[in-house]
Amino acid sequence: MEITIDDRRVHFTTGGKEPDPDLPLMVFVHGAGNDQTVWQLQTRYFAHHGYWVCAVDLPGHGGSDGPPPDSVAGYADWLELLLDPLGADDVTLVGHSMGSLIAIEFASRRPLTALCLLGPSSAMAVHPDLLAAAKADDHLAYELITGWSVSRRAQVGGHATPGAWLSGGQLRLLERSQPGVLASDLAACANYDRAIEAARHVKAPTLLLVGERDLMTRPASVPALTAGFANATTVTLPGVGHSIMSEAPDAVIDTIDRFLIDAH
Repeated sequence: MEITIDDRRVHFTTGGKEPDPDLPLMVFVHGAGNDQTVWQLQTRYFAHHGYWVCAVDLPGHGGSDGPPPDSVAGYADWLELLLDPLGADDVTLVGHSMGSLIAIEFASRRPLTALCLLGPSSAMAVHPDLLAAAKADDHLAYELITGWSVSRRAQVGGHATPGAWLSGGQLRLLERSQPGVLASDLAACANYDRAIEAARHVKAPTLLLVGERDLMTRPASVPALTAGFANATTVTLPGVGHSIMSEAPDAVIDTIDRFLIDAH
């Protein structure tokens, strides 16, 4: 589906169901250089289990027009523009990686029903070599992120869809990104330094869902972030890397589902 914000096209998926404003809204926000397709298994499940789903392509990503904002705060500003016309009061926000930072920043400004953060971190430092490669639109940046995002076990199999390849899919997704977008996203992550401060202003029940083998956003940084929230639950999935929704889609769905039942 598509809507227009500031004369620019915004693309999103509803998980195969028509929007229903009488249902609670669940908004999915993807990470750096990605698009809404990373949520395809989660969106379909929740769309068929009592939610109106909106998994959006951020500006300059997937089917949405650019340019992308150059900061996490800018993305949160844009998310306000997306949610306001939808008019929903009962909103659950789900973010992955960069999307988790956007979700924290947004939730610090506006009341939510629940907040779910996948692959979160109190800070997202970016290695200088990775940032340099991304700025040069060097394929090395895609290869590095793919290698760090998928656990070693999952690099040789383990996709929920028979015949599909996690590493190959991650690489192709990054290759589809528009020039300069990945570098802009990585810089936005590296420059965002108020995750813990923003967490202190979040009142919604918050789930932090962590991959034990995450090399992109290290699990060791999560306790400091968790402590900032008024009402937080941390769940670690064993053996899983940064691409947590793709590596362990059923576990992610089950964990979010149980959390939301408890939160309500």
